[in-house]
Amino acid sequence: MTQTMLLVGTRKGLFILESDAERRDWSVRGPLCEGWPIYHAVHDPVSGSIYAAAASEWHGAGVWRSSDLGETWTLSSEGLALSADDGLKLSKVSGLTVAHGRVLAGGEAASVFESTDGCETWSLLSTLDGQPGRDSWNDPAKQPPGHLGLPAIMPHPLEPDHFWVIIQGFGIFETTDNGGSWAPRNKGLRADWPLEDPEVGYCVHRMVMSPLDTDRLYQQNHVGTHRSDDGGQSWTEITEGLPTEFGFAAAAHPHDRETFYTIPLDPGHGRFTPGGRVAVWRTRDAGSSWQELTDGLPQKDAYLGVLREGMAIDSYDTPGLYFGTSTGQVFASANEGDSWNEIARYLPGISSVEVAVLA
Repeated sequence: MTQTMLLVGTRKGLFILESDAERRDWSVRGPLCEGWPIYHAVHDPVSGSIYAAAASEWHGAGVWRSSDLGETWTLSSEGLALSADDGLKLSKVSGLTVAHGRVLAGGEAASVFESTDGCETWSLLSTLDGQPGRDSWNDPAKQPPGHLGLPAIMPHPLEPDHFWVIIQGFGIFETTDNGGSWAPRNKGLRADWPLEDPEVGYCVHRMVMSPLDTDRLYQQNHVGTHRSDDGGQSWTEITEGLPTEFGFAAAAHPHDRETFYTIPLDPGHGRFTPGGRVAVWRTRDAGSSWQELTDGLPQKDAYLGVLREGMAIDSYDTPGLYFGTSTGQVFASANEGDSWNEIARYLPGISSVEVAVLA
């Protein structure tokens, strides 16, 4: 029987929410990973394993792994370290991706690690040496509290040596030779602050690729929502029609390259849903127009935050969407966002939501 599984990373462990293909009734398991803060968790559809990026103020950084869908866990940290000679320290693993028979991990300080043995051991792939802005992004004086370093890695689905990363506060970088060389990919973005170098310094929060077209990318930025039609070589702003230019979450429709979702937030220090009304926004024409989706979502006194890995979309014929909040609620839609239900509440603050469909 087909199973739908949500991996919900929180400040106090990983939670697993499970349902069937109808996605009406959900059960909750957790907290897992011994209650460590979990920044991001992913499922490997090939091996069936779950990997969870973690960091503990007491024990340092690591990746939890489970080969039995979360029943038992092992902590992996062998090889997850940076050279003291460079003055760098790995304080957390903040993002994971699984592709082409390996796991890639991004961390703070900004770095990419690789595992080819199911996260038992790790090797350092790159710290993006020589890239514009590198000295600045590794300067502790320029890092805000909770800095994530390199929180996102997006692989090319057909080319194993080709992937993109996000450096918090500096933008997107692309490699086509497995981290041997890099190029900034921020053309067309804007910044509301002075830039030392026009190639970098852009605050990209989340980037996703259409499963139908590797050239069609979307991103939610600190200052705007953007689309790329050339694999990130250039970007076009599509913010017009949204209530704010700020947000973190983003999701691309699995069967329609023109459909994209985001959750705008108040751009002030609160970074919550504007006016205390929760809404997901959908475009079906690649950003030319937007539709506000509110059915079933709180519309009064709901000042919720959704972080950069906080929204996911499944692969069913009629896709389901999911998002988790910084105050511990999980909302789900089984009909492309047209209506919503709250499927969990009172969880610790949520850092990430990922979905897997298990046959």
